[in-house]
Amino acid sequence: MLVRLGHSPDPDDAFMFWALAEGRVDMGEFEFELVHADIQTLNGWALDARLEVTAISLGTYPLVQDSYVLLPHGASIGSGYGPVLVAREPLALDDLRDVEIVVPGRMTTGFLVLRLMLGHEFSYRELPFDRIIDEVKGGGADAGLVIHEGQLTYASEGLTKVADLGEWWLLETGLPLPLGVNVARRDLGDALPALSNVLMESIRAGLAARREALEYAMLFGRGLDAALADRFVGMYVNDYTCDFGDEGRAAVRELLRRGQEVGLFEGPADVDFAP
Repeated sequence: MLVRLGHSPDPDDAFMFWALAEGRVDMGEFEFELVHADIQTLNGWALDARLEVTAISLGTYPLVQDSYVLLPHGASIGSGYGPVLVAREPLALDDLRDVEIVVPGRMTTGFLVLRLMLGHEFSYRELPFDRIIDEVKGGGADAGLVIHEGQLTYASEGLTKVADLGEWWLLETGLPLPLGVNVARRDLGDALPALSNVLMESIRAGLAARREALEYAMLFGRGLDAALADRFVGMYVNDYTCDFGDEGRAAVRELLRRGQEVGLFEGPADVDFAP
């Protein structure tokens, strides 16, 4: 069975699927085609259920829950850290009522948490995530929401942190912040448990052969040196990646509940995990 698996071209996602790319796990009945696209593109494709398995922003899940089920592994979850709101100079949160913020997409989890943190609607403009730092640095926007490896590199570009959304979320709820999740199409039916097991084994294989998996992941690092790539992978390939656990699942439910409460999507999210 051919499974098209979408993931963002980032070190943490690449690390998870190194073993699939290199044939280091038993794939059973499955043949995988790895599809690399930025997270906002993957979010959009998920609206049409284009791929059998895909990474998406958790903030997108309520929009695709009829077509996809959450996988119990493969999530990018941070405890006390996450997307960072940056600016050229220090800003208070109240200052953000009067500025434009460039964001990596309205369907990203970062956008959802930013809306919750600010507690009000705000002026924003969508921009590909890898252009946000330059846009703020060059004066094209007053502030920007950086995700992926930008969380580690913004200071070297002369920008300052306004707020870390993961830190805010932990102080607000006591929970880790689930950002990206992996989902599988519901129409996979009886094949889903076996497929889920293969994907879990890929993550475990990467953790067991960290050096090799990291070398592969660095091909997706957009200039990150080995130390930063290792740090970034360590941030988002962790115990929660192997299994959400009770705490991770509680965080998913709480974040989506709050997103619905402020009107970012209609109706309650059906938080449904595959076996």
